[in-house]
Amino acid sequence: MAELTYRQAIAAALAQEMARDDRVVLLGEDVASGGVFKTTGGLRERFGPDRVWNTPISEQAIAGAAMGAAMGGLRPVAEIMFADFYAVCWDQVANEIAKVRYMTGGQVSMPLVLRGANGSGGLGFGSQHGQSLENWAMCVPGLKIVSPAGPAEAFGLLAAAIRDDDPVIVFEHKALYGRKEEVGDGEHVLPLGQARTVRAGRDITLVGLSITVGACLAAADALADEGVRAEVLDLRTLVPLDAAAVLASVRRTGRLVVAEENPGQLGWGAAIAAIAAEEAFRDLAAPVTRVSGGNVPLPVAASLEAEVDVSAQRIAAASRAVLSDR
Repeated sequence: MAELTYRQAIAAALAQEMARDDRVVLLGEDVASGGVFKTTGGLRERFGPDRVWNTPISEQAIAGAAMGAAMGGLRPVAEIMFADFYAVCWDQVANEIAKVRYMTGGQVSMPLVLRGANGSGGLGFGSQHGQSLENWAMCVPGLKIVSPAGPAEAFGLLAAAIRDDDPVIVFEHKALYGRKEEVGDGEHVLPLGQARTVRAGRDITLVGLSITVGACLAAADALADEGVRAEVLDLRTLVPLDAAAVLASVRRTGRLVVAEENPGQLGWGAAIAAIAAEEAFRDLAAPVTRVSGGNVPLPVAASLEAEVDVSAQRIAAASRAVLSDR
């Protein structure tokens, strides 16, 4: 076992896949020197300039070059430094990359990964560098969406994304880059579309993704002191979505709280709530509750950002309200 940070796990996954398959190439702004979040350090030295490409400061160029490389037989991993910058290249992503397989009747695959820093986490990055944008991608058919909650997930899910023949967006949470965790030796690959039960319970289900998984665990600890056994589920991926795991948990516990850092307006948590209402209505002992970010531009000031932060305290309070009719 080796202790890796989240950022080290990402670099290790890239190295694993680049060593395994010489078609895997890496491109993006400053990736040759490690990138602004230091997730690609040492890869240029190990694999050379033919496979690690610095690009101009142009997300349109990065996405377009990655698409062309994938169509030409490579398996590119393109870094979009901040998820907010997908707004600059969204035409390529949503109208081109996501549609190629469909538009060609399956004749052309798109083995491409787009990865970059997402989310707030109380770091003060503000409304143009700290948004949680999984929702943007979730509504585009043809894209797969990954959002790891820790180093082991970051390693295994990124490796799986690189091996996939469809385009995958990997949202890495910037507040998790320094988190450490023991990761086993050897090759790491985790299946896409398979949720993980982080903590077993019987009284209520807490569903999280990325940074909110940790908040759900902290809320479960607080509830345990009150005699409540909360089950915590890490979705890992939004597309494919492991709805079966969510429904199985809800049918055991009868109660569901969904925690997402995205703004609540049309958030992915609404999709989870709808699935639970449609498929497990008779198993629910209380209405589904969502805890989400605010429907406001993300503040920079720490006191204001805390107001919209998806904290363990907010999740625990929502859980107590759901449990109040027991």
